[in-house]
Amino acid sequence: MYTVAILDFVFAGDEQQPDKYRYDVKLTDIETCKVFYDKLTFVYLEMPKFNKTVDQLSTRFDKWLYILRNLTRLQDIPKPLQEDIFEKLFAIAEIAKFNPAQVRSYEDSLKYYRDLQNTIDTARDEGIDTGIQLGREQGIQIGEERGRVAAQAQIARNLLQAGMSDAQVMTATGLTPEQLAQLQAK
Repeated sequence: MYTVAILDFVFAGDEQQPDKYRYDVKLTDIETCKVFYDKLTFVYLEMPKFNKTVDQLSTRFDKWLYILRNLTRLQDIPKPLQEDIFEKLFAIAEIAKFNPAQVRSYEDSLKYYRDLQNTIDTARDEGIDTGIQLGREQGIQIGEERGRVAAQAQIARNLLQAGMSDAQVMTATGLTPEQLAQLQAK
């Protein structure tokens, strides 16, 4: 578990280390001086000591600290911070500046958007389900028809082999003269 404390002050007696602004602290047993629980860490960030300019940012950690320190003064997203995560943060920060009336209006429009999106998603899902069902039913009908035709053809062959006349076979199977001729040609 990590606890991150973003401080707007410098620890007393810590002014002599102006470049050290991050402290990772673990609890230790006073008698043994051993770490009490290694899965518990406190991270203290002394923000007044973080004075890097936008051009000096080299790591993502630096970028986060820069934003935390300077967000209220930034009008545009600086070039080094033009990453998806930071653009999302700036968008959220814009919303955080809204007055109460703007917040209500934003939330109403967001609710309308989500309701509309849910309606579209539901209609799409129902359309897919209907399409699958219709496709399944149509497939069953096609399969039944093919099976019926195949059965008629097999019965007709059997009747012809048994010596029945073409007229008798057509009467028994419901085949047309053309269908019977095609069957006999095969």
